[in-house]
Amino acid sequence: MSTSTADAVVPYDEVIAEFDPVLGLEVHVELGTNTKMFCGCPTEFGAEPNTQVCPVCLGLPGSMPAVNATAVESAIRIGLALNCKIATWCRFARKNYFYPDMPKNFQTSQYDEPICYDGYLDVDVETDEGMKTFRVGIERAHMEEDTGKTSHQGGATGRIHGADYSLVDYNRAGIPLIEIVTKTIEGTGKYAPEVARAYVTALREILRGLGVSDVKMEQGSLRCDANVSLRPSPDAKLGTRTETKNVNSLRSIERAVRYEMTRQAAVLRAGGTIIQETRHWHEDTGITTSGREKSDAEDYRYFPEPDLVPIAPDPAWVEKLRSELPENPAVYQARLQAAWGISDFDMMAVVRSGALDLVAETVALGADQAAARKWWVGELTRIANDRAVELTELPITPADVARVEALVGEGALNDKLARQVIEGVLAGEGSPDEVVAARGLAVVSDDGPLLEAIDAALAESPDVAEKIRSGKVAAAGAIVGAVMKATRGQADAGRVRELLLERLGVSE
Repeated sequence: MSTSTADAVVPYDEVIAEFDPVLGLEVHVELGTNTKMFCGCPTEFGAEPNTQVCPVCLGLPGSMPAVNATAVESAIRIGLALNCKIATWCRFARKNYFYPDMPKNFQTSQYDEPICYDGYLDVDVETDEGMKTFRVGIERAHMEEDTGKTSHQGGATGRIHGADYSLVDYNRAGIPLIEIVTKTIEGTGKYAPEVARAYVTALREILRGLGVSDVKMEQGSLRCDANVSLRPSPDAKLGTRTETKNVNSLRSIERAVRYEMTRQAAVLRAGGTIIQETRHWHEDTGITTSGREKSDAEDYRYFPEPDLVPIAPDPAWVEKLRSELPENPAVYQARLQAAWGISDFDMMAVVRSGALDLVAETVALGADQAAARKWWVGELTRIANDRAVELTELPITPADVARVEALVGEGALNDKLARQVIEGVLAGEGSPDEVVAARGLAVVSDDGPLLEAIDAALAESPDVAEKIRSGKVAAAGAIVGAVMKATRGQADAGRVRELLLERLGVSE
C-alpha cells in the first residue's frame, strides 16, 4: 500500500561517493490542437467533466478513429527540433491494459515504429568547473492519446488508498500526446538532478517556441516520468530502475531525482534489492512512495492498430517543415546573452525561472536589461512561487514592468514605491499609472515639503544634527531615514540628503 511515510535515505554526498546514477526521462506533451487525436471533440482545458466526449474517445463499439493531421505535423516539427530522424513510414499500435480512466481498455500509441527517433538535445549545467554541456540522446518521440483523469475523493492524500470513491472525467481522453523518451543518460555523476531539470527546461522552451503546446506543467500539458537507477561504478551493468510518475514542475524534477537516488542508495547499502516499479512524487513532503510494479513491453500485448492506416510523411513536406522551424532556443539565448552582456550564471537564472521571453519583451519595450531581470527573476518569480503558478500566469505584462521601470528612471518612483505599484497591478487595480494615482505613490521631489520634513526630523534629533555639523556626515542616514518614514517612503532620498547637508551648512 502506498503511504507518504519517508524511507531511509543516504546523504547525497555519500551516494555520489558510492554509486553512479543513470537516468532515463519520459516527457509527455499535450499538443495544443483544437480537436482530439482521433476524433473531432474539443480540447479546451477546464470544461465541465465529461462534456467533451464522443463515441470515438469513449471507445464505444463500432466507432472509427481518424488521425488528426495537425498533430502529425506537430510531431514531425518536434522531432526535427530535437535533431531526430523522421520515419518515412510508421503506424499506430494498441497498447493493452486496463485502467478506469482509459475507456477503450487500450491506448492507441506507437510501439516499434515511432514517427521520430534517434535525436539529441544538448543542455548546459553549472558545475564546479563552470558551465558544462551534457548531450541527452533522444530514443524516440511518438504519437499517442492521453487518458482520462481520475479523482479520488474522501481520502487525506488524494490517492486511491483511503478514498471513499473515485470520479472519472473523460474530457482528457483522446487528447493528442507526444511522448519523448530519452536514451540512457550516463556520465552525469553528482549533477544528475540538475541535468534532469536542465533537459526538461530546455525541452519546454523548444516546445513553447514551436507553438505546439502551452507546456503548462501545473495543468498537465507537460509531464515528466523520471527513471533512476544506481550502479557501483560507470563500467558496471545498469541497476534496476524505478519510474517516478507525472512530476509536474521543474523544481520537482530535480528534487524527485535527488530523493530517489538517496532512497535507492539506502536500500542497496542495507543489502536490499531495488524493485522495478512506478513511484509517486509527493510535493509537500519531498519524497516518493511505491505505486505499482512496472510492466515490461511484452505485458502490454502490443499489436498494430487495425482501424488506422499507416502514416508515410512525404520527405519534401518534412524538409519544408524543417526550413520553417523557429530559431533554436539555445541560439536565441546565446544571442540575448551577448546583447545583454551578462554572465552564464545570470543567464541560467533567467532561463531556470522561465522568464527569458518576458525579460526580452520588457527590454524591447525600452527597459534596461538589468532592471527587467531584477523584476522578473527576482520580485515576480518570488511572487509566482508563493502563489504556486507560472510567471506567465501572473496578471502583469512586460509592458507593465517596462512602464514601472520608466517611472523609476524618471524619478517618479523609487524601488520601494515601484514594488507597491507592481503589487497594485497584480491586485487588479489597473495600469501602473492608475495605481500610482489611486494610491498616491509618486515620489515627493518638491523641496518645500521635503524641507519641512527635514526640519521636523532635526528638531526631534538635535544630537544627530550636532554630529553632522561636527563632520560625522554618516550620521545623516538617520535623518534621511526619518524623513523617508514620515513621507511613507515617497521622498527622493538623494534629494533629502542634499537638502539636509545644505540646511546644516555641511559639505561632503
